[in-house]
Amino acid sequence: MTATSAKAKAFAALHASRKGFILPNPWDVGSARIMQHHGFAALATSSAAFANRIGRADYKVSREDVLDHCREIAGATDLPVTADLERCFADRPEGVAETVALATDTGIVGCSVEDMDETGKALYPLDLATDRVRLAVAAAKRCGFPFLITARTEALLVGIKDMDEVVRRLRAYEKAGADVLYATGITSIDQARQITSSVGAPVNVMAMKMLSAPELFAANVVRVSLGPWFARAAIQGLLEAIKEVKDTGTFTFAAKAPNGADIAKMLS
Repeated sequence: MTATSAKAKAFAALHASRKGFILPNPWDVGSARIMQHHGFAALATSSAAFANRIGRADYKVSREDVLDHCREIAGATDLPVTADLERCFADRPEGVAETVALATDTGIVGCSVEDMDETGKALYPLDLATDRVRLAVAAAKRCGFPFLITARTEALLVGIKDMDEVVRRLRAYEKAGADVLYATGITSIDQARQITSSVGAPVNVMAMKMLSAPELFAANVVRVSLGPWFARAAIQGLLEAIKEVKDTGTFTFAAKAPNGADIAKMLS
């Protein structure tokens, strides 16, 4: 069994257990190793966190850059890694399948397929969006290990507030073979529960300030991802330190920083 196959089986088992787990999103080798050190069971890339790391906005990174990032994170840790591949850098289902096939060769064990189109303001028609998921699943099955496809609907993000439409899309993606279902923009436990009670596949919800992991797990959510929040928390710490230095010329923020020995231990 290859290392990737072992990671893939471990990742699939996390979902099959239905116990609920938190999926944090590193943005570089150091953050991936620090998250592993703190006992998380799996990791995910974040398109926004990675784009910001290299000085770009979300959705402004090439497929080649993202696949290289997948290799970087998967190679940095012993944990299973799934990837945020946005809309898989393609409109047509065949292009989605090509991206997934390339991703299966990077060391990751899963990826997401979004249904928001290239404008960032609308969704693909449901038939097309479903075909995109179906061909992604078919490409994943050819890789020889359990590569999990997470089908995401961005309905709430583009202004569709009808939860029945959110559920309708997720059900269609589940029928197309998606292993995990994910509606970005969930802000209440009632929304989460409506989804989990309507589908059979494991459900992912992204952490939000008004939610908590125990509540989501009690609502039968299997996976809670952090998205860009850890990366943005790091940026917030930087902004606070910059403000102190610029405003007062003092450096008291350094008292809260971990020392080099502690960081080295976490990275080893």
